[in-house]
Amino acid sequence: MRSRQRLFVLVLLTLVAYVAAISRAQTLPWGLASLLLATLIAGIVWPHWLVRRLSVVRSGPGRAEEGETIRFNVAVTNHGRLPRFMIEVHDRLPVLEPGDGRTGLRALGVMAYLPGRRTRSFEMSFTCEKRGFYRLGPVSLASSFPLGLVEVRQRRQEGVQTLTVYPDLFPIVDLPLRGAPSQLHRGGYLLPEGSGAAEFSGLREYRHGDNPRHIHWPSTARSGELMVKEFEPLASACLCVALDPSAVANIGRGKEATFEYAVRIAASMARFACARNLRLRVLGEASTSIGIPVGSGEHHYRNVLDVLAVIEADGEVPYARLLQRVALQVVAGETVVVFLSEPAVRFAATLQALAQLRVRRAHLIAVVFDGASFGGPADAGSKREGALLELGAHCVHVRRGDDLMKVFNP
Repeated sequence: MRSRQRLFVLVLLTLVAYVAAISRAQTLPWGLASLLLATLIAGIVWPHWLVRRLSVVRSGPGRAEEGETIRFNVAVTNHGRLPRFMIEVHDRLPVLEPGDGRTGLRALGVMAYLPGRRTRSFEMSFTCEKRGFYRLGPVSLASSFPLGLVEVRQRRQEGVQTLTVYPDLFPIVDLPLRGAPSQLHRGGYLLPEGSGAAEFSGLREYRHGDNPRHIHWPSTARSGELMVKEFEPLASACLCVALDPSAVANIGRGKEATFEYAVRIAASMARFACARNLRLRVLGEASTSIGIPVGSGEHHYRNVLDVLAVIEADGEVPYARLLQRVALQVVAGETVVVFLSEPAVRFAATLQALAQLRVRRAHLIAVVFDGASFGGPADAGSKREGALLELGAHCVHVRRGDDLMKVFNP
């Protein structure tokens, strides 16, 4: 608005000067009018020339975590021979404005002087406020030098264009898992069925093909024959994380909402599982069905994070329906993680679905959110806990503001 006012005033003065010069046969009014016209032309044309033959590249990470401060390098190159002055650099960074729908420009800096055929760069840093997938840019180069009459802006779309912000993770030391007999020796996290630790069963004579690392040297020295340790058949643990992204089950706002806590917990469990080569799958019924098939390892972990970075609590499917689908696919001994924050009127159907999982010999870990602490209505927490304990579920209670690392590593 100020630049328009300045432009209007200068145009008006120029017109007045020419009107005054026409009515007088003197050189001074014509000189003054010409000077004002030249100033007006320079103020309009020069900013267009300043932003020509310039390029800008933004480089930096394409992935980050919530709360992480990341750095981008912005390099501006002048491809012309003459220097440029007062070049402003702006960028669209929606990652700084989570959830409000705005993608306004953010000033990154001003280059007062950029020599010809040279490149100058600077660093910018910001903190990733909320998980999600963000499209950055385009970067804009602008100038209103020298008079500020008009601002000329050119957009450039070069360098890093997207940023994926993953959920904020916390370490998990251990989880109460069970062995799944159908997954015999299929993972790196091996457990006897229904137990929580590997068990030694005895010694026997060495046979061709036995692992030399299992030789029991003290017994070998006493008997004079090779003796090996024998173990009972071990079953691999497997984990199913069943999220509830229904809108009615999400209590709270922003990062202090139950679903955001659930996503953090799910992502941290995924890191725990994949680091131990434990077979993992993730399910959820948001606006689009989410079904990450069984997998393990670093690549599978990255796939899980990519999904958890963008999933939103916008589903309409009741949680009980998802758990019924899980019950049809579950294998005996599989650990199913459930998240309970839905309204009390839906809990009866959910409890029936959990009972189906127990009939199919699934082991349950129930993350129970205290809805009142998140700003929701007070629910019958004791009744829910009693029903879950009757099913043999391992319950973890989460309140708003809890340190999740301490909650899961008591």
